[in-house]
Amino acid sequence: MNYLHYEFDIGPDKLIQITLDKQANARLLDNSNYQNYRAGQQYRYYGGLIRVSPANLRAPYQGHWHLVIDLGGYPGTITASVQTI
Repeated sequence: MNYLHYEFDIGPDKLIQITLDKQANARLLDNSNYQNYRAGQQYRYYGGLIRVSPANLRAPYQGHWHLVIDLGGYPGTITASVQTI
């Protein structure tokens, strides 16, 4: 499984701004759901398919978060720029 991975310690007072060179999935996961994602098990996330860039995601509560950007199993590469605002 190929994906881009970023980690943040944030809460709802900050936005994660994601800029992509093409459409891709952006999933914001807590620690346990990130482990499930990596293991190919069922997981819950915030976000989804980003068609228009830049896009913003907000963590629903304070904690350690993983942002995963992937092409949903399709071949190719993605370039991303990620920052908190």
